[in-house]
Amino acid sequence: MSDVYIYDHVRTPRGRGKKDGSLHEVPSVRLAAKTLEAIRDRNGLDTATVDDIILGCVDPVMDAGAVIAKGAAFEAGYSTKAPGMQISRFCASGLDAINFAAGKIAQGADDIVIAGGVESMSRVGLGMSGGAWFMDPSVNFPAYFMPQGVSADLIATKYGFSRDDVDAYAVESQKRAAHAWSNGYFDKSVVAVKDQNGLTILDRDEHMRPGTDMQTLAGLNPSFQMPGEMGGFEAVAIQAHPDIERINYVHHAGNSSGIVDGAGVVLLGSKAGGESMGLKPRARIKAFANIGSDPALMLTGPVDVTEKLLARTGMSLSDIDLFELNEAFAAVVLRYIQAFDIPTDKINVNGGAIAMGHPLGATGAMILGTVLDELERRDQSTALVTLCIGAGMGTATVIERI
Repeated sequence: MSDVYIYDHVRTPRGRGKKDGSLHEVPSVRLAAKTLEAIRDRNGLDTATVDDIILGCVDPVMDAGAVIAKGAAFEAGYSTKAPGMQISRFCASGLDAINFAAGKIAQGADDIVIAGGVESMSRVGLGMSGGAWFMDPSVNFPAYFMPQGVSADLIATKYGFSRDDVDAYAVESQKRAAHAWSNGYFDKSVVAVKDQNGLTILDRDEHMRPGTDMQTLAGLNPSFQMPGEMGGFEAVAIQAHPDIERINYVHHAGNSSGIVDGAGVVLLGSKAGGESMGLKPRARIKAFANIGSDPALMLTGPVDVTEKLLARTGMSLSDIDLFELNEAFAAVVLRYIQAFDIPTDKINVNGGAIAMGHPLGATGAMILGTVLDELERRDQSTALVTLCIGAGMGTATVIERI
């Protein structure tokens, strides 16, 4: 098996996922194309030699449908020889696109692949692609289906996280993201989205609320109490976890991931592929894994997949310098920290999706790039990137600097 190298990565800023968001006017295919253009131009790629373009997209319908990776390649002016495909594993789609590409390169099928993801949540709403998990009783009964926010509140209840705990984590995420932006930590990897006249539409994550404090968050009502209590989902949660008498509803918009638009890609390749284009590797993919987990808790997959990945590689937690876990909900990160006793100064050190937003299919690629930049900034070696996933799954990847 060949080593798989990371040569570069870029992402767009995250725009608010509403009609008044700055990126709402930009179709999904164009968002993805912006990252393909940037990764090509800054690396001098001959796109005729790109073996594949793999993009995660959770809801590949409407203007995000019809194999968006190939559409984005046309939009970006790539050679017609560059193929494309889209994949979906809910929130881990962008990271799984990278892992899928790494597997092809490791087996010698490809030499240069661009992988990542895109989601325009202001244009293609969450859940627009439908599916049996939501709608078919033969599927959602054994899956203990419930809204993810109710699952997050179930996690908080089961593992003892209070409203103050989750709010304090959210405040810290905002502080870390603001600090990272103000100190230029994202500057080399975020590419501005411009219109057809070359005017900048957005060059900075616009979901952030750096003035957020505990008092601000205290004024927000729980977002998932009504579907839990009135919609019957609390009963589903208790059926799955009878040790819980009732759910303590602690999550709201301020301590949950933001709905945003965005795209991100990573340039991957073999040693020969990089050398043929004169590229210098920045890191390598050391290992990756997927797992199914408790479908009612739903969002604890990162714990399970981390255990699986460490066991398979023979690594220990002490081998990991930095952890990057998607901040789907504050309790997801708090449970991960609790499970492994991770120092808080080693995880999500530049903030995360609570502050900057979670453009579903793109997030995995974005956070892998973020932690690679941070490893370089700190002159550290190894990072673990992981995401929780709808229906109870987890994906994780370990990268190692060259």
